[in-house]
Amino acid sequence: MLNLSQAAYLLRETAIGIRRGGWMNWAAVSTMTVLLFLFGISLQTTWQIEGLLNHFGSQLVISVYLDSGIDATSLVEPIQALPTVTQVTPVSKEVAWQRLTEELGMTDVAGAAQQLNGNPLTDELRVKARTADAVPQLAQQLEGIPSVSEVRYVTEAIQRLSELHQGLRWLSLGIVSVLSLTAAAVITTTIRLIVMARRQEIEVMQLVGATSLWIYLPFLLQGAAFGLAGAAVAWGLLLSIQQFLHHLAAQPPDLVQFLADSLQLSLGQILLLPLSLFALGSAVGLGGSLIAVRKLALR
Repeated sequence: MLNLSQAAYLLRETAIGIRRGGWMNWAAVSTMTVLLFLFGISLQTTWQIEGLLNHFGSQLVISVYLDSGIDATSLVEPIQALPTVTQVTPVSKEVAWQRLTEELGMTDVAGAAQQLNGNPLTDELRVKARTADAVPQLAQQLEGIPSVSEVRYVTEAIQRLSELHQGLRWLSLGIVSVLSLTAAAVITTTIRLIVMARRQEIEVMQLVGATSLWIYLPFLLQGAAFGLAGAAVAWGLLLSIQQFLHHLAAQPPDLVQFLADSLQLSLGQILLLPLSLFALGSAVGLGGSLIAVRKLALR
């Protein structure tokens, strides 16, 4: 357990090392900022696409057409009891016929019904799923109900959004991996130069019996400081972008309002985003400095 004097020594040595890093500090922090900013953007976008997908699925209506002579209200309770269903709205064939004639602009409704030997439509149920992922499975469950004649829903939009979501995940993983290696390499070079500049001090500490951990721990803290500084700047940029977008959507039309509601992050995601930035930043910073210290300590 560190006492106050030991903690003060580590902080002082860390500050001295950062001060001696010079312009390489800016290179390390800027690289970390770019890495964490893109990581934050990709993570936030992934969450927002997932939210949009789920919100779109919850607004999507599955049309369930019943067999002739089946009353739609008789199936409302059994379908409403399904765990993935949020809303069930029955539509009688009379209401459906009235809407159809209005959409077609028919004036002689009675004559049209007489020519078709009565109302040719059947009762319908309009079902909303809890999430977009649940729509295909729910549609299969509805098709298995004996009184159901046909089930229809928009599959292409959900499929495209799902493919976009999956592709974005892989793209984000690739970008973060490449930039993490780049940031670690820059931090490794920076720490190595700082260690070389303080080589004589390190040799003196070794002569008086200081352990390797105590000698090189400030350099590890410097790498972590680079990561935390980059995370702070990246988080500030992300907050600025969020505030700007929130200002643009202050009084939006209905479509923009729908997108704004769908892309809104939950409270847990809002808290998890900065934690992820600082965790990744400190991990990459510590990793880069550990590589540099390890190589120099083995010489």
